[in-house]
Amino acid sequence: MIKRISTLCIMLMALPVFAQLGGESTYQFLNLVSSPRQAALGGKIITNFDHDVTEALYNPTSINYQMDNQLAINVSNYLGGITYGTAAYAYTWDRHLQTFHVGVTYINYGSFDGYDVNGNSTGSFNGNETAVSFGYNYNIPSTDFYVGANLKFITSLLEQYNSIGGAFDFGAMYINEKLDFHAALTVRNVGTQFKTYAGRQEPLPFEINFGMSQTLENVPLRWHLTLENLQKWPIGVSNPARATTDLDGNQTEEKVSFFSKGLRHLILGAELFPEGGFNVRLGYNFRRAEELRIVDQRNFSGLSIGVGIKLNRMRFSYTHARFTSASNTSFFGLQIDLDRRRRW
Repeated sequence: MIKRISTLCIMLMALPVFAQLGGESTYQFLNLVSSPRQAALGGKIITNFDHDVTEALYNPTSINYQMDNQLAINVSNYLGGITYGTAAYAYTWDRHLQTFHVGVTYINYGSFDGYDVNGNSTGSFNGNETAVSFGYNYNIPSTDFYVGANLKFITSLLEQYNSIGGAFDFGAMYINEKLDFHAALTVRNVGTQFKTYAGRQEPLPFEINFGMSQTLENVPLRWHLTLENLQKWPIGVSNPARATTDLDGNQTEEKVSFFSKGLRHLILGAELFPEGGFNVRLGYNFRRAEELRIVDQRNFSGLSIGVGIKLNRMRFSYTHARFTSASNTSFFGLQIDLDRRRRW
């Protein structure tokens, strides 16, 4: 039975906060990277404050007047035949205070063969999920601090089951223009399901991230550091596939050290020529590297590399992200400046 919700705000005010990772919550697609640029820098980069209109899908505090009339479309051939993509657009009503943002995140899981409990074919089915977001950012007067929020409406269809939900993202950012230093904090996916799949209420993938970045004074390079999933410790668990067995048949599970648990929260990235017409981006995600590594074999899991090219009013981006020896992913992006009055 579908519970009727009087208002979104009332439901979210009463919502308990959960610390969730993959497999522990629904709508997991909400925490996928939003653009090739973000993917190239290791994922979950939240400190960019420039023309990149897709950045606001992950951190609404990044919304600014440089995004005015920018349209971005990104698509990825994800793992296992899954495809997903994002789109974003921003419009500035007032140069300093009134920039609004709208975005879409979509994932298609592909087609599957269905069978009943007796093994009889029930035909094919598919699954897809979509989130539409509306964002706004505000510069606190006479300060270097910005705050922002995204309101998201979520729909999910998995075979004959469907679900509807809503969520908020909140963010805050400090910008020191003299040092070209940014620091940001995001609280993502504070929300609930309005309609469940089969009568069971599931939590959303709540997440807290903190990031810093800075452009070096004498080198055309901007470094990025992100601490992800700060709402939970530890996020590192032992992998059953790495358990060892002695001659007596006794098994010893993998031990995850305190240092390794802490390191899995860390993402590092670097962008060469960040202000130029050609950018080279490199990132390393420690959690992905550790969870997907193969014992006694180098496969460079966690590594990602990408490029960005600006041609007149268009910006092209491409990223290749390394997961395992058997599976990697590519991310393509196009951003178009729709304002013909603007000079380049």
